Amino acid sequence: MAARMDGIDVLVSEVGPRDGLQSIAPVMPTAAKKAWIAALVAAGVREIEVGSFVPPRLLPQLADTGEIVAFCRAAHPGLHVAVLVPNARGAEDAIAAGAHKITLPLSASETHSLKNLRRTHEQVLAEVARIAAMLAALPAGSRPEFEGAISTAFGCTLEGRVPEAKVVALAERLVGLGCDEVGLSDTTGYANPAQVKRLVKAVHAAIGPERMTGLHLHNTRGLGLANVLAGLEVGITTFDSSQGGLGGCPFAPGASGNIVTEDLVFMLEAMGLRTGIDPDRLLAARAILAEALPGEPLYGFVPDAGLPLGFARAA
Repeated sequence: MAARMDGIDVLVSEVGPRDGLQSIAPVMPTAAKKAWIAALVAAGVREIEVGSFVPPRLLPQLADTGEIVAFCRAAHPGLHVAVLVPNARGAEDAIAAGAHKITLPLSASETHSLKNLRRTHEQVLAEVARIAAMLAALPAGSRPEFEGAISTAFGCTLEGRVPEAKVVALAERLVGLGCDEVGLSDTTGYANPAQVKRLVKAVHAAIGPERMTGLHLHNTRGLGLANVLAGLEVGITTFDSSQGGLGGCPFAPGASGNIVTEDLVFMLEAMGLRTGIDPDRLLAARAILAEALPGEPLYGFVPDAGLPLGFARAA
């Protein structure tokens, strides 16, 4: 994480090529994905979750993830290439492809876990242990980062309230089994700023702030950027977002609405926080996305209103 934070205050991790594309019906052509990612890199985006190693029959939108990872490693050597995996088999494929970061989701809501991964908590944790052992067997310099992402951490459309103590306990289990870091995901858009502060503090107290630096927040109920501010106040330095607000969990009804990358970058830069991302070039990348997915709704206030007169990026 330290190397990727050089020269910036906040890392904006773009998840559109994975979380965004998996949630829509159209399959974006591989060539268009490469052009979109290249434009994001040109805008200054340092980390992109480029896909997921799941069976193509389940998510045909992401069937080319291996090719996309290889492209990113060859064409964009400065990019931190992240992928999501559902199990140890997916992790094997991610390692073989050359991903820098592997994220495995663990739903705090077991009902959601059964819908999303068809596994209980204990079954998912067993996969975590297998992946950790697999990574430990690799040479130190070639091990991808391993993140355990606790989804539905702030509430679940299937179970309702998720006890915070349960989230903390799962974070401790993930670290104990070998995850390098833990992320918290507002999969269903239930979070509010007070809850974000409280839960982040609780997880930090349990596993250490250096083990939990990132949040994946949704804007389903209009609180996405408010929750970012809450996260900043308690030491979070990495936020996931999706260009155009694409995405949302297909197994959490009504949970559409990732934070819009364009709006997030503008807010952070306007606050004097360096992201390393050029808002104008980000809008150019959005044009590639819009052309590749005609008719697909794209969201964001900054793309509609434009940058304010005299706006300057954080120095």
